[in-house]
Amino acid sequence: MTESFRRSGEYENPQGPQGDAYQGAYPQQHASSPVNPEWPPPPTHQPMQQAAQQPAAQPVTVEPETTQLPEFSALPEETPHSAHAKQKRTRGPIALLAAVAIVAAAVGGGTAYAFQELTGKTQVVSSSTTTSVVPSSKRGDVATIAAKVSPSVVEITATLSNGTSTGSGVIITSNGEIVTNNHVISGAQSIKVTTSTGKSYTAQVVGTDSAKDLALIKLQGASGLSPAALGNSDGVQVGDTVVAIGSPEGLSGTVTSGIVSALNRDVTVSTDESQDQQSQGSGGDGQWPFSFGGRQFNGDTGSSTTTYKAIQTDASLNPGNSGGALIDAGGNIIGINSAMYSASSSSSSSSSDAGSVGLGFAIPINTVKSDLAKLRAGSTS
Repeated sequence: MTESFRRSGEYENPQGPQGDAYQGAYPQQHASSPVNPEWPPPPTHQPMQQAAQQPAAQPVTVEPETTQLPEFSALPEETPHSAHAKQKRTRGPIALLAAVAIVAAAVGGGTAYAFQELTGKTQVVSSSTTTSVVPSSKRGDVATIAAKVSPSVVEITATLSNGTSTGSGVIITSNGEIVTNNHVISGAQSIKVTTSTGKSYTAQVVGTDSAKDLALIKLQGASGLSPAALGNSDGVQVGDTVVAIGSPEGLSGTVTSGIVSALNRDVTVSTDESQDQQSQGSGGDGQWPFSFGGRQFNGDTGSSTTTYKAIQTDASLNPGNSGGALIDAGGNIIGINSAMYSASSSSSSSSSDAGSVGLGFAIPINTVKSDLAKLRAGSTS
């Protein structure tokens, strides 16, 4: 059966004498016609003029006019099956595109949120263990890592009431925010910071957290510095290659390397400011006391202490490395060096035992990230 076309407005009222008469004339023809769910249904009757001209038993064929009506001109002839197939074909790509858009928005939103949480009002550079500060072809190359990260590590000299002490710090913003250990600047009357280029700045303490042995200081009048990329310490594994940069014995920019030898070591340090000053002032050697595994190292930690989970490394750390950077193979900071054991500090050791014995510990960088807001707010706990 050929479909009939009608003008808009025709056959709007199938009721009445003519409509009633026609409805009984072709009951089977209309019932057997396929219905396309996407189009409006055809009229329930034919024009009476056409019905009168042809026998009731014959199908009526009406030639369409040359001008097609608006509602039909935009629609192709389709069977119900082809329309349904087209609808399925269309829905697939659209659904896939929508899913991709949702995933991209989630990933992008999560990334933006994480960056905002870290940066606050300044430009902390955040990274992950899958992102390389160094070129991928140079990943794990100590010389390349040192060249990239050394400008982000500084030497810190704290003037105390009973002497001076030396430590290290890591630049985290271009305008001079520096993360270091609390015990490096505890009790300091003044703080001088020297960059890798030899330029010196005066620094002020912004906030401290003795429970995590962390401190945030800010250089006066600094700009255009090279901030380090803070990595993801949760992705660190035993055996990973690491590089340490700091100022042992006042030798700024010293680079050593090794591996991560253990994770989640319980390291205990003093939170007593007077105890720190006493340790720092005796000779200025920066051998701050800590305890590990029930044993005291580098002196007495005193009665006021705190314990944190640390990354253990066999990279050579010496007095003055505290507050410096522990770096992964991609050039990202994964820890702040905080404690190291030197056998020369033991009264029973000989001079041949002096130096690093491969027991160094670093505060995981994710601990630092979680503490930044508190430090920036000026906490002095």
